[in-house]
Amino acid sequence: MTAVVETQDSPWLRFAVRRAGRLLVSVWVLVTAAFLMIHLIPGDPVRAALGPTASVDLVNARRAALGLNDPLWLQYLHYLGDLLTGDMRTSMISGLPVSQVIGDRLPATLELAVYAFALAVVVAIPLGAGMAVLTRGGRRRPVELAFTSTSAVLAVIPEFLLAVGLVYVFGVQLGLVPVAGRDGLDSYVLPVLSLAVGPAAVLARIVRVEMLTVLQADFVRTARAKRLPERLVYLRHALPNALTATITLGGLLLSGLVAGTVLAENVFAWPGLGSTIVQSILAKDYPVVQGVVLVYGLGVLVVNLAVDVVLALLDPRSTIRES
Repeated sequence: MTAVVETQDSPWLRFAVRRAGRLLVSVWVLVTAAFLMIHLIPGDPVRAALGPTASVDLVNARRAALGLNDPLWLQYLHYLGDLLTGDMRTSMISGLPVSQVIGDRLPATLELAVYAFALAVVVAIPLGAGMAVLTRGGRRRPVELAFTSTSAVLAVIPEFLLAVGLVYVFGVQLGLVPVAGRDGLDSYVLPVLSLAVGPAAVLARIVRVEMLTVLQADFVRTARAKRLPERLVYLRHALPNALTATITLGGLLLSGLVAGTVLAENVFAWPGLGSTIVQSILAKDYPVVQGVVLVYGLGVLVVNLAVDVVLALLDPRSTIRES
């Protein structure tokens, strides 16, 4: 009885159960949507994939191999069972297991997303915090105007348009770095920059706003009253308290970066999941499309869960109380 009461009164356990339940429901919705995708496409997906010249016998055989002649509910159960055993079906075009196709391409996509996110954070946090210190109390209006205007413009430029501009300037005109492929460290420069510029601008603006708010807080004034060095006031007292909103937004931006790699990979001919899903859509290779959609969706869900956990660790009173 005591153990039951302790379990019910444990905020961390309630938090874990709530987040786990939310994750399971989200995964179920994602899997169901991926399954229905192939059935919502007008016409016969097998005929579309094999082309109009394919024989009727070949189309019927492929439909039978994919289980598309079974009732929809039975197909759904088979699909769930296959996913639970790690079977993501077989590519209609290459004949390779979808899990193998994804396994070969996923590392390249993860590299782009992680490197771009790391660059955005490394640039945005010191830039936003520094601008807050420089412009606090209405000081240096021209600097504040230049920062807000520039960051606003960079934040709204579409990633693919920025990628094309980077290719033209640094690849075609200056010839400094490669514009296509994944061969050597210099081939990472333009794709990572095209993905990192927008998120860095958004994060820097958020960091500045949060830092300005924290610098007016009572505990910062108390720290200054103790005559602590300004460096310690900013780094030890102000900056950590200004990062809560930044972490939340950073998680959303990382989720967006995972999906944003689709456009960047196609501009730079990057051999990742982004280029794979576009090629599969054009070739009507629906099992591969389903698999890649699942991977992208699960990536977003995992990032959101990680953000929730980090926020709970940094600010357990407010975050866990919501549970």
